[in-house]
Amino acid sequence: MIKYLGSKRLLIPALTAASQALAAPGSRALDLFSGTSRVGQALKRAGYRVHANDLNAYAAAIARCYIAADARSERSAAAEILPILAQAEPVCGHFTQTWCEASRFFHPDNGARIEGMRQRLAELDLALIEAADRVDSTTGVQMAYLKSWAPRALKPIELRLPELIDGGGSVSQLDAVEAAQAAGSVELAYLDPPYNQHSYVGNYHIWESLTLWDEPEVYGVACKRTDVRERKSPFNSKRRIHAAFSEVLGALDARTLLVSFNNEGYLSEEELLELLARHGEVAVSRFDYKRYVGAQIGVHNPQGRRVGKVSHLRNRELLFAVAPTSAQASEAARAAERAMA
Repeated sequence: MIKYLGSKRLLIPALTAASQALAAPGSRALDLFSGTSRVGQALKRAGYRVHANDLNAYAAAIARCYIAADARSERSAAAEILPILAQAEPVCGHFTQTWCEASRFFHPDNGARIEGMRQRLAELDLALIEAADRVDSTTGVQMAYLKSWAPRALKPIELRLPELIDGGGSVSQLDAVEAAQAAGSVELAYLDPPYNQHSYVGNYHIWESLTLWDEPEVYGVACKRTDVRERKSPFNSKRRIHAAFSEVLGALDARTLLVSFNNEGYLSEEELLELLARHGEVAVSRFDYKRYVGAQIGVHNPQGRRVGKVSHLRNRELLFAVAPTSAQASEAARAAERAMA
């Protein structure tokens, strides 16, 4: 699974335990801001009927692989495709010229192989992300690339069969409010929205271009897609996030909610409690973690020189359980804490 800012990989045991206290496996669950779909995958493995949604094309592509695809019918077909891709001729076109030569996110040798394989994938109506992530030269986001090649960037790109999950699911690529309305009634809705200035499409613009395969105009040292400037989320705005989150909550038809947030977000714990209390009884769990690696290496100027220190190295992940009764919400919070003990 790709490196991802805000990934809930370490919280999966807590999220699974809390989900099981809120809704029985087998019931419908909505992952409204799916990202890498890690949480949706955990819910699917636990037996829930998952619908994943994300507005970004790369996230929807990941969800189609892990949430919508049924391993029982798709695994053999996926395995047959890998040798075809491995034999694809390298191509030095827009992708390689933009993100391997004009910028240095990938070594040009791997870039040309990525481009050659992606052209074959276009013919096969599929997408390529995870293999490229294993040979990139970043700290985990695509705001900038490393001054010197990361050791992994010098290794030849290698294709692997995704760990597909038995069972089906569904995926949409909609604005969160539209997706909440379209989902209809669900037993459990999991919300992990953007919560500060970091734009996911900006942080992962290459994955968006690799998925869309549209040769966009780019700008800046990082060669970002120009439409990144236009695709602004209200969740990335301190002024607009409160109203945006309230609107999403109002659009949901969910018996229980599970909400991930972070103490570095634009909404305080008190504001979140006030918003969520309109939809049921609320209990909160708190988990202490290291900040992501890019926030630990200091502040650097465009020339790569260190010009400042980070203010703190740890943050607090917040998990809110919302249920019809305080007993159920509290049990979900306790289950999450026991799972992480």
